Amino acid sequence: MIISDCQLFGSGSLEDTHICIIDAEGKTQSRLVAATEPDVLAQAIKEHAPDVQTIILETGGQSAWLQQGLASHGLPVVIVDARQAKKALSARLNKTDTNDAEGLAQLARTGWFKQVLAKRPVTRRIRSIMMARELIVRQRRDISNQIRGLLRGFGLKMGAVSHLRFEARVYALAEAEPALLCALEPLLRVRDVLGVQLARLDKQLGSMAHKDADARRLMSVPGVGPMTALAFMTALDQPGRFTRSADVGAYLGLTSRRYQSGEVNWSGRISKHGDTLARAMLYEAANALMTRVKRWTPQKAWAVRLAARRGGAKARVALARKLAVILHRIWVDGTTFKWSNKPA
Repeated sequence: MIISDCQLFGSGSLEDTHICIIDAEGKTQSRLVAATEPDVLAQAIKEHAPDVQTIILETGGQSAWLQQGLASHGLPVVIVDARQAKKALSARLNKTDTNDAEGLAQLARTGWFKQVLAKRPVTRRIRSIMMARELIVRQRRDISNQIRGLLRGFGLKMGAVSHLRFEARVYALAEAEPALLCALEPLLRVRDVLGVQLARLDKQLGSMAHKDADARRLMSVPGVGPMTALAFMTALDQPGRFTRSADVGAYLGLTSRRYQSGEVNWSGRISKHGDTLARAMLYEAANALMTRVKRWTPQKAWAVRLAARRGGAKARVALARKLAVILHRIWVDGTTFKWSNKPA
């Protein structure tokens, strides 16, 4: 008989989900497989575990969607960190969806798991646009590098050239090797299409950022533009998740790794955990503050002094971490950036 404090964990693929139901003593009460659809899963859970207390889902592409759907049926569902779960199950001899479901159900019973907050639907929609833009940027860069490589193979060097003059420069170099145009022209056409779509997404995201009051306040920080503001906001989703602004740097992977065991105690490079896009955008904002913003701020002066001692790359990472703290504080307090502590 299924008792009231049973635990459930789902593991599977895009099509099916493996479910394991256990009781408070860790004994398996039921195993089943259901289609990976919130309504189907909710019906199966209510049928086999009507008094379920905890439903565990692993982080993944569908986890937020499944949690939202199951929660709409009144079911107590949480999402756990997949990296932590993987390490907890690494001692098992065979890895199967059935074994994973049982192992993580036991993990849920003990309470040794890290809950992950599912992002709001509006945040996921903005994030999908940003990820599409990031993919277009990478593909456009790859095509540009491929064109440079084709020309270089015949001793034709592009050199430093802007995006607007790129195509004209390619045609000028191709005059020495006209046969190359059969390979270069299709790449140039695809590059043009990507450029048009990139400009369209930039305009759309810029409009979204300027219409949002919180994003406008974040953009008051020098070096922070619409992309950085939106990437930061969608990575955190809700600023109240962090009681201390200093924790945001660690959440975005901008703090050093630490290893301590016995007499061994060292700090390495930054962890690079968390949101990759937000981390990259903060690094670009730090670079813009150090190299493009002419007006001096205490943060820029600090980073320039650090660069003289430790190098530019480390100074930019440190400044990116400081910007993350400032952005979170501005977001929580509802203020704007202060260029100086001195009264106006």
